[in-house]
Amino acid sequence: MTARLPVFPLATVLFPGLVLPLHIFEERYRALVRHLVDLPEGAPREFGVVAIQAGWEVAPAGPGARATPGVGDVTLHEVGCTAELRQVTELTDGGFDIVTVGRRRFRIAEVDDSAAPYLTADVEWLPDPAGSDEVADLLAARVIAVFRQYLGLIRSDPEEISEQLPEDPTVLSHLVAATAALTVDDRQRLLAIDDTAARLRAELRLLNREAALLRQVRAVPVPLGELASSPPTPN
Repeated sequence: MTARLPVFPLATVLFPGLVLPLHIFEERYRALVRHLVDLPEGAPREFGVVAIQAGWEVAPAGPGARATPGVGDVTLHEVGCTAELRQVTELTDGGFDIVTVGRRRFRIAEVDDSAAPYLTADVEWLPDPAGSDEVADLLAARVIAVFRQYLGLIRSDPEEISEQLPEDPTVLSHLVAATAALTVDDRQRLLAIDDTAARLRAELRLLNREAALLRQVRAVPVPLGELASSPPTPN
């Protein structure tokens, strides 16, 4: 079963449960926000966020502007996540600052660039894990341990390292994928994985890879004053 969604291409990957604030300045996406705000009470106010595979998210501006490769002419990844509109602030210039939260994953079946000022797409909803999974629970404990070690390499504040991490394996998998310093391609591959246990296994590999790289390149910089000073005189 497919559904029709407005689509917002971005140079990032959104995961279910994660907050995504956006500054809306292009007229086509202002129209999208107005459309969502005007929906009847109780209707889902959501649009699809899809990472850009090639091209650029900002359309050409000005009268007679034409799309050129990489500007307003994008190739999208196949899997995205809906963003549910939670907060809207209208700006004096007609734009919006909005706050959204990732809700559900989908796969694009077909994109339509003519039905509205913004892209729309027919999408297929991807399955969400249901119920307890003993393998995922075991993997979640391992991911939490490795993720804390990873945070210790990239953060200097002990309070940030000791922050509470979710115990739910699916929620944890989405949080780690969104907050670790991964490439868009790495995040996109994680988003496309349907099975929580498989996503956690992939994250263990990525976290171990990133931690190994950080340990290799970590060095304490020599203060500039020491670099400029004369070598010590031998006794």
